[in-house]
Amino acid sequence: MATIKLAVLKHTQSKDGSYKIRIAIGHRSETHYIVTKYKVNSPSEFVGGIVTKIPNAHEINVKLRNLLNDYDERLERIPSPEDYTCKELRDLLKSMRPHSSTATFSQVSEQYQKELTEDGRGSYAGMLQNSLRLFRDFSGGDMFLSEISTVTISEFERWLKRKGLSQTYTSMTLSMTRTIINRAIRAQLVTYQLHPFAYWKRPADEEREIDISVEELAAIRDAQPKLKKQRIARDLFMLSYYLGGINLIDMLNIDFRGVSVLEYVRHKSRNTKTSDKRISFTIQPEAKELIRKWMNRNTGKLDFGYKFSYKNFLQFITRSIKSLAKDLDIPNYKKVCYYTARKSFVQHGFDLGISLEVLEYCIGQSVKNNRPIFNYLKIMRKHADVAIRQILDNLSNVQVITDNN
Repeated sequence: MATIKLAVLKHTQSKDGSYKIRIAIGHRSETHYIVTKYKVNSPSEFVGGIVTKIPNAHEINVKLRNLLNDYDERLERIPSPEDYTCKELRDLLKSMRPHSSTATFSQVSEQYQKELTEDGRGSYAGMLQNSLRLFRDFSGGDMFLSEISTVTISEFERWLKRKGLSQTYTSMTLSMTRTIINRAIRAQLVTYQLHPFAYWKRPADEEREIDISVEELAAIRDAQPKLKKQRIARDLFMLSYYLGGINLIDMLNIDFRGVSVLEYVRHKSRNTKTSDKRISFTIQPEAKELIRKWMNRNTGKLDFGYKFSYKNFLQFITRSIKSLAKDLDIPNYKKVCYYTARKSFVQHGFDLGISLEVLEYCIGQSVKNNRPIFNYLKIMRKHADVAIRQILDNLSNVQVITDNN
């Protein structure tokens, strides 16, 4: 059973020398904390959950008792706290507010954005912010959660379409709106007899055809561009292909020193999936060669001599690989981007008869079309190794013939 009490961590001192008072949540033999705005100058001023030895101790204790009672009341409103890990329970308690029909859509969305940013998921927080902006534009401001109905969602969808937004972007915006509604329901900020999204079903997104043929990929592999930016883009593009379609943000965060078997968790799914998130396979010789070429010996990470932010570096690589594809006369070169390596890895593997479950394991992709997730999560590393080697051998058999005249 979860417990809630006040605590001061003796070994966690603030920069000003004080010690913050925290809400300690104990659950499943773990403890996680929620920091309050109250503090003491020394752990000796906090005894048995009570502030002592300071002039305004009584006033602070009254406020802390009210705060503790509030969190106790929040815990009581959670139907099945045993279904959550300690961290999940802590996060849920933080996101909840005193039961009120006056809670608004913006309040829940902004709180979730704050949590995502704290967890290092700023990109997703930014997308939620855009969705919130659109919802506010549609509704003429904020809305009470209790006012949102199936009619609201239907009108919101029509409004998005009238603005000329793509079906994919419209679906994404509505999905994020549903996420906020569901968080509010779980936090018991609102109850509905009929869920606002009861009649909405997300259409299948149009699949972007950005993969290229084995021959076109071999042309990129064998290219000898004069521009440094194109050489960097070529090597990163090929390294993604050699490493099972790894995303750029994951590749740039890996310490490759002494690593022969790569094991990582995708940045995108680090804080979302509840199942086993690890991707593991042997680094093939083609990849090792490029890693040695660009690895910083002090950090073990890839280093290209630029100080771009991740977003700007991704744009830099995308422009550079596209310009290289254009120089190589690759048909539809405009569709080529860094992500093309990932899509091509899967397509080439599928064309070779490799099962989709194995390919999805290699790239860490969620299973779709209602296939059970355990199919690929139980696949051993050796199956991924065999698949990657087969795909790379198929590529190595392709020799690009160039016209030297």
